[in-house]
This record gives sequence, C-alpha cells and structure tokens, in this order.
Amino acid sequence: MKVSILKLTLAAAAVLASTQAMAGPVGYGAATTGGGTKAAVNVSTLADMAAKIKAYSGSGGLVLNYTGRFDFASVKDVCAQWKKPAQTLEIKNKSDITIRGSADSSANFGIRIVGDSSNVIVQNMTIGLLQGGEDADSISIEGTSSGKPSKIWVDHNTIFASIKSCPGAGDASFDGGIDMKKGANHITVSYNYVYNYQKVALNGFSDKDTLNAGSLTTYHNNRFENVKSRLPLLRYGKAHLFNNYFGNVDTSGINVRMGAMALVESNYFENVRNPVTSRDSTKLGYWDLRNNFVGSGITWGAPDSGTYANATDWKTSKAYGPTGYAYTASAAAGVKAKAIATAGARTNLAQ
Repeated sequence: MKVSILKLTLAAAAVLASTQAMAGPVGYGAATTGGGTKAAVNVSTLADMAAKIKAYSGSGGLVLNYTGRFDFASVKDVCAQWKKPAQTLEIKNKSDITIRGSADSSANFGIRIVGDSSNVIVQNMTIGLLQGGEDADSISIEGTSSGKPSKIWVDHNTIFASIKSCPGAGDASFDGGIDMKKGANHITVSYNYVYNYQKVALNGFSDKDTLNAGSLTTYHNNRFENVKSRLPLLRYGKAHLFNNYFGNVDTSGINVRMGAMALVESNYFENVRNPVTSRDSTKLGYWDLRNNFVGSGITWGAPDSGTYANATDWKTSKAYGPTGYAYTASAAAGVKAKAIATAGARTNLAQ
C-alpha cells in the first residue's frame, strides 16, 4: 500500500516545531504532573541528583534541573562499555517528581523508576552509550513487591547507543532504550528520538509477566531510527501508537505478543523489516491498523522457529475499541518531517 508523500520544505517543518512547551501529556499518562510548580533545583552530577532524591520526603513535589554534561567523544571503544559497572539514578517508592535536562545537558547514566512510584516526568534528557550492558537501560519503569509505577511521562528525550556487535556481549552490549515491565501502567512516551539501539522498547518483562495484562501505554510523535527491534515488544497489555516515525529498522518493528493489543494509527514506516508482527512467543497478539503511511523499503520474513503472523496485508486482526482519551492524530504522510523537527531533547519541547 502506498500513498502520496507530503513534501514539506525545511521552512514548513520549522513551523511545525512550535516553541511552546506542552501543557501536559496526551494518552494513558495524561494525569501525570510530576513535581508541578515546585521551584527547580539545579543538579550537575548523578551523585547530586541521587542525594536530592534520597533527601526528598517522597511526595509533594520535586523538580530537578539537570545541568551536567558528558563528552560522548571520550568513549573511544563502545564495546568496552558493557564491561563497566552500570550507573543509574533510581527513583524508588517516591512520587511527584520531574527530572528535566537543561538545554545543553548530556548524561551517561540511566534512570530507573521502580516500585510504588507515581506521577513522574523524565523530559529533555540526552542519554547515551551507557555502561553496564544488561544491567543498564536508558529509562526503565518497573514494578516490584513494594508496588507498581503509574502515571509516568517520558517526553522529548534523546536516547542512543550503538548497534555494533561486541564480542562476548551479543545484543546486550547496550540494553533497553525505554523499558517498562511488571505492572507499570498509565504511561505516555512522546516526542523522543531513539537511535542506534538494538532493543528499543520492552513492554512486558517475559511471557509469564501477566502483571502486564492491565498495562496501558501511549507512544506518540516519537522518532525511531537506525535500530534493530522492539518498537515496542508488547506482551499482554494494550498500547496505542500514533504519529511515530519508524526508519531503518533491521529486524522487527512493533512486535505484539501473548494476547497483547496494539492500535497502530497514522504512523510512518520506511526501510523497515517486519513493521507490524507477532513472533517469538507461544501466543500471538493482535493489531488494529488505521491510516498508516507505508513507504519504500518494507520487507517481511519469518522467525527462525515458532508460530508467527505478519501484517503483510495491512489489515486489522482485532478491533482495539475506544482509547478512553481525547487526542488528535495528524495525517501520516507528514509524520516524518514533523518527527525530525520536534522529537528529542534540545527542541525546546517543540510539537
């Protein structure tokens, strides 16, 4: 299926990149307000951020403005990173928090939102080339015995790694880009730019992670480019994906498994292998496909083994039903230009 491409000049794309900050999240994470109007506290190091979170009571509001910088050029060998200890900022059993990167900040540590943590925003962070391999996600949202994170907004971040195959590490030289699991719920992932990642977005820890059955996630206006897979990998649960750009995907795109349900609406796909699929689990998932732009370079294939289904006919396999929230999906043909202009950190929270 092919539709005419909307040709936008750079000037027109710039108009799309409005410099007005977003009023708040759209989608299943719409109730997220983070630290609200609390005065921002400047922090320049991982240690300083961790200390501020430790000292925080856990509710009432905390806004951290991260001003630190990491020189990514100092990483001379990306294959040495996975052997080093992970560096992670943990938000555990604390709520009403905003982590926001300043205009020119950059970080070489991940952010983990875990347990009974709710109402958390991570915004405008540039995170890349993490240490720690499998122990280090750029952003991880995970339930534990103490509770399950909810009302999370991951917005306007730039997240990158390397797709180089490193001896001894396989696809775990860098782990997940934006991962959520074990009951994490009511989450919006918007306007992020994720590139050079092997495993972009896990949603559901394993085929036995039935806690994910109630999860609701919205992915919109993200830019996923030069990546391998998991866009997302969705087990159980429901996800709504609209106005995302998928470009140069090597292995598989949206992989819906274990009875999960995805509404895939007004997205832009080009040079993607298996853009919408269900594979690598014993139970298939379902998709509702609406008004997507399917460009050149789309290919399909079978996994090495097991039951699978591909959306080669671009037809809905099961109706999603109402999302339960208000949103506006723009025409799919313009999604690529808009994503390039607005997704990621340092775009002044452009929309």
